[in-house]
Parts: sequence; structure tokens; C-alpha cells
Amino acid sequence: MKYIVVLGDGMADEPIEALGGKTPLAYAKTPNMDRLSKLSEIGMVHTIPDGMKPGSDTANLSVLGYDPVKYYSGRSPLEALSIGVPMLDTDIALRCNIVTISEDDVPFEEKTIIDHSSSEISTEDCGILLKEVAKELANETYQFYVGTSYRHCLIWNHGQVVDLTQPHDVLGQVIGKYLPQDEALRRMMKRSYEILVNHPINIERKKQGLNPANCCWFWGAGTKPMLSSFEEKTGKKGMMVSAVDLLKGIAVGAGMGVALVEGANGGLHTNYAGKVEAAVKSVTQDGYDFAYIHVEAPDEMGHQGSVERKVQAVEYLDTQVIGPVVENMEAAGEDFRLLVLPDHPTPIRVRTHTSDEVPYMLYDSTAHRNHTWDYTEADGRASGNRVAVGHKLIDYFLQIKE
Repeated sequence: MKYIVVLGDGMADEPIEALGGKTPLAYAKTPNMDRLSKLSEIGMVHTIPDGMKPGSDTANLSVLGYDPVKYYSGRSPLEALSIGVPMLDTDIALRCNIVTISEDDVPFEEKTIIDHSSSEISTEDCGILLKEVAKELANETYQFYVGTSYRHCLIWNHGQVVDLTQPHDVLGQVIGKYLPQDEALRRMMKRSYEILVNHPINIERKKQGLNPANCCWFWGAGTKPMLSSFEEKTGKKGMMVSAVDLLKGIAVGAGMGVALVEGANGGLHTNYAGKVEAAVKSVTQDGYDFAYIHVEAPDEMGHQGSVERKVQAVEYLDTQVIGPVVENMEAAGEDFRLLVLPDHPTPIRVRTHTSDEVPYMLYDSTAHRNHTWDYTEADGRASGNRVAVGHKLIDYFLQIKE
């Protein structure tokens, strides 16, 4: 038996008036999920432990079977692992987003955060900008590392785990009260704006109607993570397929393989076919038992507050990932179990993550169900199937008995 998870990051949502009272998942045209849902187990799972902040870090740890209460040491250290940062036990890792803030003629603290992803800037352009910042701000205490797209890393030697605000939680708001209390971090953020605001890349982006990547934003501080081996824990050799450094970092920490897919960028128009090919090849040809396909687009569209683009992201997940995965696994003659779910909701209404339960669909090619449920939030709740402790879902999916 082979096992594949397809995770639509932030895919779950709330009923939206513009969609006739449906969620994007219920409204989207999803012929593959519609067909599979009638043959699958539908239910709800609670991926965020009570008292923890909802995020892709805690939620994906949970889906992979790691209790966040036990294993979570911060988001940025997991991302640091994925890009090969040699963290010391005394290091603190911080996420360094390069964001868009307003360029109006007011003091830095009175500017507004406009876009946490700088119009989904390319890694190539953003890497140039980060290196420009690092020329002036990097030293023995602070080191910058290039990640993917707008997502980068700052290592603070002998630092502290300080309370910092996620930029996607405060879009459209004046930044002053959300800036770090730590004076050095605050000063570096302000100076990064001064370095980047008139950089040629940003001048050209504005000419093209794109948001400039004009300010470093630090958040997600944490210490070096210590995950146990996924293979030792589950008996399954696992492969991670994701464009996002966070997921790659979890995989590195868990001793899983990491597929490098050219053109996979975490955006709406990513290399879906390449991700499917990498996952299917890993379990049909390369000796892996388990593949985890992470798709970031629904979450990004939720943060952008775009109903139309979030619906489109769900439809792409259905037609360009789920359908081809099933088709390729059947063509290979492999018995397989497929788990489809979000990690957390990213509702259009709030444009950030929430802790609500999410719907799952579990398909087994060898044991078809027969019912009328659709794969939606409403039908997941109506089914009566519920996994109250998120990190236990993986054992159920992998058929591991306690």
C-alpha cells in the first residue's frame, strides 16, 4: 500500500455571500473531489491544539503526526533547516519577510503594511534585495539567509525568543504598534526600508504595477528544532513535495526526502504537474511509501482576500493535482490511500489563519465507500466523523495500530 497526502494550505473557509452562501471549497468546480468523495471517508479534524496560534507550522506538524505541543520550537528554525542554515543551540532563527509598506511621506511607524508577499516576488529579485540589506546590516550577531520568494531567514546569535507579529495578520494596518519591542530589530526594519525604497528593482516593479518589496519584517522567532524520525515513528519512508521552506524544513528535521521541483513557487501558477510527477515517482519507482504534496496557493489567496482567486486555487488543486495523482497511481497498478485536507482555514473574511476544524477526505483504492457526502466543510461536519487530536490522524491514515 502506498500513501499520499494532498494538502491545500488554508483551503478551508467560511460561507461567503458572493458565492451564494457557499465556501470556496463548496463553490469551486471540483469533478475529481466530487467523484472521490462518494467513495471516501469524509470528516473533520482539529489540527491546532488548544492554546496554540493557528499557522502552517503547527498545523502541518500535526498532520504529519508530530504533536505541536511537544515538538514545536518556532516556525523560522524549521525554515532554516530547509535552506541549510547551520544553527547552533544558542541561535535564534527569525523569519525575514520582505513586505510592501506604504511609501507616503509620514514617519516609518505611521506607514501601513500593504502586502506580506510583495506581489509574490521571485526568489531571484528578492534575493538581490536581501543581499543589499545584508551588506549593511549583517554582522557577527545577525546573519541573513536567502530563502524562497519573499520568505527569508535571519539568524540572531545568542538572541532571545521575542514576541513578534505575523505580517499577514495585520494587512492594511498602521505598523507602529506591531513593530518589535527589541530596539535592534526595530532599527533594522526601519533601515531596511531606507535601503530598499529606491532600489532599481523596486522602481521597475512599480512601473509594472507590482508592489515593491521595500521592507524587512521579522517574525516567528524560535530555537533549533528536534524532531524524531518520520520513518522510525511510522515505519514509512516519506517524501516531501513543496515549494515552501517551512515544509521542506519539517521534512529535513524528520529525516524525510525533499523533492526539488523546478518552477514550484508557492503561488497560484506553480508547477503542479512537476509536483505530481515527483510525488508519484517517489512512491512508484524510488522506494518511498509516503508522499506529502503541499500546495500553498489557497492560503496565499486567502491572505490576499481574493474570493475569485481562492476558488481558482481550489479548482487547480482538483484538476492539476488530485485528478492526475489518482490517474497516475491507477495506471501504475498500485494500491494506495489518498488523504486530502487543508492544514487550517484561511478565511477570506479575516485574511489570516483560524483554529477551526478542517474537512478531510480519505480515499482507499482497495475499499470504496458508498454514500452521498461531498467534500465540503458542511458535509464534513454532517458526516459525524471527527478526529479531535490532529496528530493522531496520520496513524489512522497509515493504518498504524496502537
